[in-house]
Amino acid sequence: MVVSFFKRQETKGIDPGRIPPGQYYTERFPVLHAGSVPGVDLDEWDFTVDGLVSSPQRWDYQGVRSMDTVRRTFDIHCVTKWSKLDTDWEGVAVTEVMSRIELLPAVSHVLVVAEHGFTANLPLADFLAEPNLFAYRFDGEELEPEHGWPLRLVVPHLYFWKSVKWVRGLRFLDRDEPGFWERNGYHMRGDPWNEQRFWGD
Repeated sequence: MVVSFFKRQETKGIDPGRIPPGQYYTERFPVLHAGSVPGVDLDEWDFTVDGLVSSPQRWDYQGVRSMDTVRRTFDIHCVTKWSKLDTDWEGVAVTEVMSRIELLPAVSHVLVVAEHGFTANLPLADFLAEPNLFAYRFDGEELEPEHGWPLRLVVPHLYFWKSVKWVRGLRFLDRDEPGFWERNGYHMRGDPWNEQRFWGD
């Protein structure tokens, strides 16, 4: 795993109600991932949707970037206990992508598929939450590769491992199927306010 180390910072002037239990505030944006940052050829890149949908979908990168853009500001919380406040993201709202997809009635969960075979599971209700987006810009600039360029899911109400880097698609399911980190001991849902970090929490 790659980890960018940093010092804890004082929370003076920060509303403590914005920091979930067991977290601490940082102004930095730590880098954490398993394995290497993937190399990406945008001419070959695509985003696919399959599983329990009426018709599978595929978009190239320009197809994704041509969708309506939104800009949103979130607090984010990592399972490794740092919280970063007022982070600024731009990209395509999950609801915008979903307006192009017809789900079958049995769908209850989605498996987010990423580079290097990484996956993460989400209940459908968590995935469809209004604030969520597929981001390609952060703080006014294109996402850096180590933070998920060319596309990253952002689900701010769950621990940040659910905000999958290097996203390549979605698979809709009628059951909960653990993703990479969930198979390795992380919680199936990951609510920071309930400290759902690991199995058994």
